[in-house]
Amino acid sequence: MFALADYLLHPEGDALPRDVDAHTAAALLARGMACRPPVSGSVYGTLLNDRAAIAALGDAMHAAPYKAPPKAPVLYLKPRNTLAGHRAKVVVPDDSVGVEVGVSLGIVIGRTATRVCAERSLDYIAGYTVVADLSVPHASVYRPSVRFRARDGFCVIGPAVVAARHVANPDELAIAVSLNGRHAFAASTASSVRKAAVLLADVTEFMTLARGDVITTGVPHGSPIAHIGDEATLSIGGLPPLRVSFVGATQLDGEQA
Repeated sequence: MFALADYLLHPEGDALPRDVDAHTAAALLARGMACRPPVSGSVYGTLLNDRAAIAALGDAMHAAPYKAPPKAPVLYLKPRNTLAGHRAKVVVPDDSVGVEVGVSLGIVIGRTATRVCAERSLDYIAGYTVVADLSVPHASVYRPSVRFRARDGFCVIGPAVVAARHVANPDELAIAVSLNGRHAFAASTASSVRKAAVLLADVTEFMTLARGDVITTGVPHGSPIAHIGDEATLSIGGLPPLRVSFVGATQLDGEQA
């Protein structure tokens, strides 16, 4: 069982994550502390789980070769090279197109989940976190491109995993993104086609989720685009906000990437 009492965060430089109360977490983060990802399991993104995204596709959802909206969750993997933590510096591959700053609620699994019913699936959740699910802007829908979604640092997680008991309703959380201190995007987890409990039930029908794994509820439609020099702040409900900076290849640690 992956269990936590309050807020799990992993300060940069510490060997292990810390499980601290909300006050301590806020004090640490207020100092400008950078963090590693607070989890180390597999991370799965969910596509087409946003009502506005489906509506924006219009008739394309009913065109060949699929001819209908998906009947099961459409997932993609964010591999290990994509994982980064709070205050990460992410390289923008091509500044002319930028990076799509997708923000999604991360559901952190607390114990092995296989064929879990929706009525009990929330019992398998250890907590929630903010996920910056970054990608190069692209038109592909059903077949997520590794080239666009799996660049180094393209899955920023944190700064903390907040214990499930502190989140009364994961399906009614406000979502916001600001760029350079200015409001850039707003949405809500209420727009999800599959709510958290149903998403876990549907996913575990065909695959097992292990403790420490993360599955996102999906990126809402209309995510903003960041360019070199931008700093994004991603917020979901009362979870500690996540910060990400966008840099050019030659700016990363002062070396050519």
